[in-house]
Amino acid sequence: MLHHPAKLPDDIRTYAREMRGRMTDAEALLWMLLRNRRIAGAKFRRQHPVGRYILDFYCVEKQLGVELDGGQHGEAIDYDQRRDDWLRAQGIQVLRFWNNQMLAETEAVMEEIYRRVVEKAPPPQAGEGLG
Repeated sequence: MLHHPAKLPDDIRTYAREMRGRMTDAEALLWMLLRNRRIAGAKFRRQHPVGRYILDFYCVEKQLGVELDGGQHGEAIDYDQRRDDWLRAQGIQVLRFWNNQMLAETEAVMEEIYRRVVEKAPPPQAGEGLG
């Protein structure tokens, strides 16, 4: 189980706050669809710090993170793998989608998130999303 530090490091808090202020179009769309418990009553937070990482979207009660990746993540495969491994070791499932998937295949992305929220699905493999 993840034990949160007594105080979030200032650099992480500041960076998360900055990221909330500059969402991509895909993140803005997903936030519009997730906010206010719109998916099966699950409360999601955006740009939520966990350890030294910041999840794009995170549901505490379901321990479910949702990441939207732009083209820069194609070059950060090793980093994303280490990050997802660490998060999984904390009991957090991570769904990962490309920004263009969110924009072009919105319904399919939302169905996968919904399924993970309502079902006792097995933990996804590293970086699993719609693929």
